[in-house]
Formats: sequence, C-alpha cells, structure tokens
Amino acid sequence: MTSAVDEVPLTLDEAPPKTLGFLDQGAFWANLGVSLLGFSGALYLLDPLGGAPLSMVAAVLAAVVGSLVGTVMVGLAAIPGARTGAPAMVLLRGLFGARLSYLPTVLNIVQMLGWGAFELWVIAKGARAVFGDSVPYAVWVLVAGALTIALTIRPLGAIRLLRRFVTAAVVVAMVWLAVALLREAPHLGGGSWNAFAPAVDYVIALSVSWVPVAADYARHSRSGRAAFAGVVTGYTIAQVACLVLGIVALALVGNDPERVWNAFVAVPLGALFFGVLVLREADQSFANVYSTAMSLQNLLPRVDRRVFSVGVGVLTTGVALFANVNSYGAFLGVIGAVFVPMFAVLVVDYFVLGGAARWDTSQDAPSRWAMLVPWLLGFVAYWVFTGAATLEWWDERWAALRGLIGFERQPWMSAALAAFVVSALATLLVSLLRRRARDGAALTDAPVAR
Repeated sequence: MTSAVDEVPLTLDEAPPKTLGFLDQGAFWANLGVSLLGFSGALYLLDPLGGAPLSMVAAVLAAVVGSLVGTVMVGLAAIPGARTGAPAMVLLRGLFGARLSYLPTVLNIVQMLGWGAFELWVIAKGARAVFGDSVPYAVWVLVAGALTIALTIRPLGAIRLLRRFVTAAVVVAMVWLAVALLREAPHLGGGSWNAFAPAVDYVIALSVSWVPVAADYARHSRSGRAAFAGVVTGYTIAQVACLVLGIVALALVGNDPERVWNAFVAVPLGALFFGVLVLREADQSFANVYSTAMSLQNLLPRVDRRVFSVGVGVLTTGVALFANVNSYGAFLGVIGAVFVPMFAVLVVDYFVLGGAARWDTSQDAPSRWAMLVPWLLGFVAYWVFTGAATLEWWDERWAALRGLIGFERQPWMSAALAAFVVSALATLLVSLLRRRARDGAALTDAPVAR
C-alpha cells in the first residue's frame, strides 16, 4: 500500500518522492504505448496521404523508425524532470522563463484536454463493441470519466498498480489477439514506399505528444537513466506491436477503421481480451487528466492538484460526450508541429549549451524571449515540409507559401525531421549571437587604457 509520503505532493511547494524505478517507468510507458486509437489509427500509418498505401514491410519499418525517434525525444525530455524534480511545464521555466512558460503550458492544456476526450470516446466505443448497444454511449463515458478521476487522486499508486497487475494482463491479451488474427490469414501484400516519410511523421507525432508531459512522471524516477530507459524500451515495443496489430486487423475488414475493432471481438475469446484492452485504456485518460492538472499548477502552483484533477476530469468527460474523432489525423499534425520544434529547442539548450548547470525553475525565472524564435521557425518548417492533409483552409495557405518561395516538397521529406533540424540550428545560432552581443558589450564597458 502506498503511504501519503510516497505520493505526489499536493502543491509545488513540496519536494517530489523519488520512488519509481526502471520497471515502474517501463510498465507505465508500455501501457501508454498500447491504445485502441492506435488500432484504428494504424490506417494513418498505412495510408497517410490517402490513396497511396504502404507495403506491409514499409509500414512496419515506419512504425519502428517513427517509434524509436519519437520515444528517444520523450526519453530525453524526461531526463531533466528526473534531475530537477520539476513537472514538465515548470521545467520549461528554465527554457522560456516563468511567464513565457505560460504559452506552452496553455497549448499543452489544450492538447491534453483533446487527448483526454479522445480516450474517453475510445473507452466508451470499445465497451460498446464488447457489450453491444444496450448501454448508451454517454453512460460509458461517465463511468470512464469517474474511473479516470479516481486514478488521478493517487497517481503514483496508479502507476504501481499498472506495473503489478495490468501490464501482465495486457501482454497476454495482445499475444492472444495477435495469434488469433494472424490465423485468419489476412492479405498483407501490395503497396509501395511512396508515403514512407509521412508515415514516419505520423508515428513520431503519436510519441511526441507525450514530450510535454514526460517530466510529470520522470520527476519521481530514481534516476534519469531509469526514466529514459523506461520510456524508450516500454513505449517503443508496445507502440510498434499496437500499430502492427492494427494493420493486421484493418486488413481483415478492408481497411475500414470503423470496423477494425470488430476483427478483435470476432476471434475466439476476443471479447474477453479486447475487454482487457478497453479497461486498460483508462491509463491513457488518467495520464492526460493528471498531466493537465500538473500543467495548471505551473499557472497556479499553490492550488491542490486534486482540485485540478477533479475539475479537469469533469471537463474532459463533458467534451467526450460530444467528441468528433474524425479530426484525429489533423490533431496529431498540430501536435507534431508545435512540440517537435519545442523539444529541439529544449534538448539543444539543456544538453548542448550547458543549460543543465543554470536551469532556473523558480517563479521569478527571467523571460528568455530569444528562445521563442527557433521554436517558431521550427513550427513554420514543419508545415512547409509536411505532406499530410489537415484542414483545407490551413493547408491551402502553406501551399501558397511553398509556391511563393518556389519550394516543391518531395515524397521523401520528413516534416518532423525538418522542424527538429531547423529549431536545433536556430537555437545554436541564437546562442552564438547572444554570446557575441555580450562579448561586444563587455568590450564597450571595459576601461580604455591610457
């Protein structure tokens, strides 16, 4: 049983306990890597541009490459949290300053609310796939919302519960369903490599959505190494398995994401094991609601996190009652565009430019306006290089910009890689310019020799 002193502090005034080891972190992130959204969303991996599906080999390789790249990003973002003990959005005070950290905090709150609503929608739809339509959708949403809120009250206890009991059940369910689906001999041939880069971008975006929350859990890790290894090992293996299983299931239903869960339920004991995955989905909604509460504490550090958790849980449940999951692909595109370049700025400043030695997470940390420049440039680079479709009016504007500058996007180009490289190089350039400006000011202020 978890004691009060081993739980997450109620406010930011208290130091976090360091009680999570590699197995805790690995099991937690492995559970996050398995998602029912991943099964239906595997269509975005298989055919990210629409009408040009990848071959099975290309899709699996895209899942592996995208997962590795994305989880390394998440793992690196977790290390400063383990070292400083600061939640993710508080950690960004060291990058942008206390007040400027409110900008990524608000953006993170918005994306977490969106993810939370998606997850409650998934739980409700998954429950109806198992038990039929006798129980209304709204009832399942309310039940899932209540369970989510309960888990957020004692989050470290919830993580230990996942490691001890849920992870083993999920592994058994995934193995059973994989064997049963492959026995149905789905047709997995055909396709090409033309959309490989956009497919990798999609998988990276799946992972990178966790970058701005990684430190919320790593701050309780016994070491940065355990946090990094837990993320990369647990999440990579689970996400690749989830996406590949989704591709197999889609092949059995003619690549119809609306019927993909039917393939799972239809196999022997499918309802039982798919039900395990539906119940496990609550860890996704838990992580989203809890991290939203932690983000809110960056804005109001002395408010009890349990108050935020209940409020966010109720709001997320309300949104889920009217959620439209058809915007899922566009939602992931926005996440990648915002958080890949932000991560690049963070990792360069913290690991390369010596930020670890001067990281200031206090409430009066000075604003660092210059750090917004490389973030913005990376955001622009993402949309210039991306080939994925989001909203028509938004895509038209970026197409017009490409035409204006005479840029023609090639199929092999990766928007995530472009955004990362542009932001990373811009961060190095900003640092160099600031250093030269300081050196110039020092020379100007130096006394002139007679």
